[in-house]
Amino acid sequence: MIVTLIVLCEVGFWVLLAAGLALRYLARKPRLGAGVLLCEPLLEVVLLVVTAIDLKNGAEPDWKHGLAAVYIGFTVGLGHSTIKWVDARVAHRWFGGPPPVKPPRYGMARAAHEWRLAARWALAGVTALALLQAAAWYVGGDGDISSLRMWQQKMVWVIGINVAIAAYYTVFAKQAPEGHAERAVEREPAEK
Repeated sequence: MIVTLIVLCEVGFWVLLAAGLALRYLARKPRLGAGVLLCEPLLEVVLLVVTAIDLKNGAEPDWKHGLAAVYIGFTVGLGHSTIKWVDARVAHRWFGGPPPVKPPRYGMARAAHEWRLAARWALAGVTALALLQAAAWYVGGDGDISSLRMWQQKMVWVIGINVAIAAYYTVFAKQAPEGHAERAVEREPAEK
């Protein structure tokens, strides 16, 4: 049941995103569209509550419970940036918005971009780690929490890999070719 709910939450995320963008651009109701997008965290609350109820009813914690925590963590860390990314592309492709700005390719601007990405992934990982630890405490010492610990190890790896990538771009910053000037890094999508 937990896996089905995770799939439904993912589908619901994209349905709410499409509905929010349709209201924003097609119906020209940006506030209503934003309101629909703000309903998206309710999906994660439902997933969290159902997972907690499942554990409370005596289910042994396994990979599905860990996956639910990881999914919620990734939504917390990456959901907003995903919405902004899709919004900028929809605005440009179909509604005459400015072209999305590509990330910088050179120097400290690229390193700063990579550190912002690493911070988002770290937020996702730390949120998942906290939820996994809460689940382990919730189950208590009587249950087998090895699958939750396995997910925690994976989240530490996710954080470490992203920090290593950002550090690489900082230490080995690629220099721009002579005469090459880059545009601003991150521009907000045009408001309609």
